[in-house]
Amino acid sequence: QMRLVESGGGLVQPGGSLRLSCATSGTSLDYYAIGWFRQAPGKEREGVACISTDDGTTYYADSVKGRFAISRDNAKRAGYLQMDSLKPEDTAVYYCATDLFGTCAVLSTDQMNFWGQGTQVTVSS
Repeated sequence: QMRLVESGGGLVQPGGSLRLSCATSGTSLDYYAIGWFRQAPGKEREGVACISTDDGTTYYADSVKGRFAISRDNAKRAGYLQMDSLKPEDTAVYYCATDLFGTCAVLSTDQMNFWGQGTQVTVSS
């Protein structure tokens, strides 16, 4: 079993930045891809970014490409999502999730093994 806890959300003005963290405990993170998802009110949960287990391959949704950066630190058992140039449409609850032996070829909620409880990100002036 793995427990995931997100932090770093909050209220930020358009154009601002936030850095989300995903702290894990329990099973080692080494063999899990880390995915970040978000869900806005009335919308389905969507994949935002992913980083694989092996070579650190990353994937980004088109809507965040060039603005968000995903990273991981296996020694600290953590994942991160740096979000820059934030827009109001980025407002959502952000979740981290892990996928055993994941390659990030596909980022789908169905393939993830463990989930955090989410952290609210609000982009508003």
